[in-house]
Amino acid sequence: MNNNNRDKIQIRLKFQPDAEWKTLSVEEGTTLEELMYQFDDQNHRDFLAAKTSRFEHKVVSLKEKIVQEEDYEFLDMSEPSANQIYQRSLIFMYLKAVHDILGEDRVIISNSLNKGIYTEIRTNKKIGAFEVKRLYEYMRGMSAANLPFEQKILPASEALEHLERQGNPETKKMFEKLRWSQIPIYSLDGYESFFYDFLAPSTGYIRYFELKKYRRGILLRFPHPDRPDAIPEYRDDKKLYQAFGEATRWLKLMDLEYVSDLNERVRDGSYRQLIQVSEALHEKRIAEIADMIAKQKKRIILIAGPSSSGKTTFAQRLSTQLRVNGLKPIYLGTDDYFVDREFVSKDAKGEYNFEDLEAVDVALFNDHMNRLMAGEVVDIPVYNFVTGEKEFGKRPTKISSDQPIVIEGIHGLNEKLTEQIPAEAKFKIYISPLTQINIDEHNRIPTTDARLLRRIVRDSQFRNYPAQRTIKMWKKVREGEDKNIFPYNGEADVLFNSVHLYELAVLKKYAQPLLSDIGEEEPEYTEATRLLKFLRLFEAIGDDSSIANNSILREFIGGSVFVE
Repeated sequence: MNNNNRDKIQIRLKFQPDAEWKTLSVEEGTTLEELMYQFDDQNHRDFLAAKTSRFEHKVVSLKEKIVQEEDYEFLDMSEPSANQIYQRSLIFMYLKAVHDILGEDRVIISNSLNKGIYTEIRTNKKIGAFEVKRLYEYMRGMSAANLPFEQKILPASEALEHLERQGNPETKKMFEKLRWSQIPIYSLDGYESFFYDFLAPSTGYIRYFELKKYRRGILLRFPHPDRPDAIPEYRDDKKLYQAFGEATRWLKLMDLEYVSDLNERVRDGSYRQLIQVSEALHEKRIAEIADMIAKQKKRIILIAGPSSSGKTTFAQRLSTQLRVNGLKPIYLGTDDYFVDREFVSKDAKGEYNFEDLEAVDVALFNDHMNRLMAGEVVDIPVYNFVTGEKEFGKRPTKISSDQPIVIEGIHGLNEKLTEQIPAEAKFKIYISPLTQINIDEHNRIPTTDARLLRRIVRDSQFRNYPAQRTIKMWKKVREGEDKNIFPYNGEADVLFNSVHLYELAVLKKYAQPLLSDIGEEEPEYTEATRLLKFLRLFEAIGDDSSIANNSILREFIGGSVFVE
């Protein structure tokens, strides 16, 4: 760079993944936000962060200053890291509104629910529709005022004083033990809190949201990644709410609230008892479900849930409990009823789409299940994934008049899969790790992230896949879940929460090196960095020998009696 142009820096930028790169000369010290307004004024504030070539695929704040030649790709809500930035920023606005309008600081950011996040305000005051409306209008005012989110990186001692002053005892307790030298503290018009990753530049970026009174709390609702400018249609997931209530009771039984509590159990060695209690809670719940099935004399047991929920282990443990009830279940998977590959449709990338119900030979499946229940011999197919065809003659099956059939498959809750089977014969189970222990009152860990970590570890253990490949596939997996699984969870007779509240402390040992192996030059580095950030807050359980060989967690880390 010559002396005449020393105040100019040549960079490349683009605003969409499939867009062409633009080469520009900008003044040194220009922020990415200023750049965005200058060159993409029509869509400004649709973007929340950027990837930079300086650290290859690292995500940086829009407040980042340009100091050298590099490439920048701007990210909107369709990218997971940007989506989380939007959620954290919205949560911070909500916390400030509760503080300013209601004079309360004890707000619990709990779990995902009803296409949003369920929150509770710990107060003796009555919180009704009027108060929720006031909070919403105040937040709309903040959005219009475009107030800056300001970050301060403080020495640990000073940051702990801030956390004490702001009434964040759990966060303070966590950092006292983690011994970080510096801690980020965020402020919004004088109100302060901790977030483990950065926020949007200002409140003006948070334009689409909704507050809704729900049961004992308030739902904080925001756009879905595929529609960043619209609030998704409301759906009352009553059974999910009940399941989350059960998870809260589990936390109390195990004397856990937040990461600081779990970390303490890891340090003093009492996590072994925690593992035993968690397994006992799972076994008790599975036994209760088996008792229900036996009492109601159900014959077709359908199990469905999103990826990495532990469906295989759950199905086997349920079968064991059914045997305790004097029954002799058989186990089937709907994969063996795929139509021949030549009839399977392809997606936009030309890959076979085995996710949709159309890939299943529904008529044959219904015919076989009804004939099995009638006591006939049925030639159950085995799907050959090499040839792409069903093979017959390998599994002739006949069952007695009271034998249940346990069936695992992603479409199990979709009535179209079993539309020819009598309703009185069916029992539907939705399984998912529905909640995780949260970092503190204001920082939650999305269930999706916990499932992704499970899958990263499992894919490495059993398929020899690098974490990079699993992360790359995850968006497609999520799209399939949104289409084929989540819309039907309300059809379930029961929900089983497959979470172990200690599991992130176990998964850290396996996942951290796999994520760290993803190079800065790889597109998946962005997501790996995000996952590593919150794993840093957990103490790792190095010795997992206390985890039973029939545990759902063994399906992912290895050593399962059910999974080879």
